[in-house]
Amino acid sequence: MNGGTQTIAAGDELPPLALPPLSRTTCALFAGASGDHNPIHIDIDAAKAAGLPDVIGHGMLSMAMLGRLLTGWMPQAHLRSFTVRFQEPTLIGDAVTCAGRVLERTEAGQEVLIRVEISAVDQQGKIKTVGEATAALTIENENETP
Repeated sequence: MNGGTQTIAAGDELPPLALPPLSRTTCALFAGASGDHNPIHIDIDAAKAAGLPDVIGHGMLSMAMLGRLLTGWMPQAHLRSFTVRFQEPTLIGDAVTCAGRVLERTEAGQEVLIRVEISAVDQQGKIKTVGEATAALTIENENETP
């Protein structure tokens, strides 16, 4: 965010993160990187046997997408909490956009805390994942640009 932390206020929007459509390749690569080889994420026959139209993205992949949104806005070292709720599977071909909004700005001890709501939504407006995060900024570094 430009202008330093003094300009961060409730209601501010995080710069959105638009991602390319989910592919089977991305699911397979994430399975390898995460160690989550659940067949519904990499085997179309297993996914169909489970009643799905195709393989689906890992829930933790959608959380990682939201993590990218947060760390593109605020240095990772400033994050104090990050939680999500999975609403709906991310399907092959879904182009997810991650967005967020500052809910509040408070002070606790020597830190300025910024609480944000975040969401990952597909091209049809279906909410895939929602959550919240808190980032901390030191009061003495108030003029620091995140």
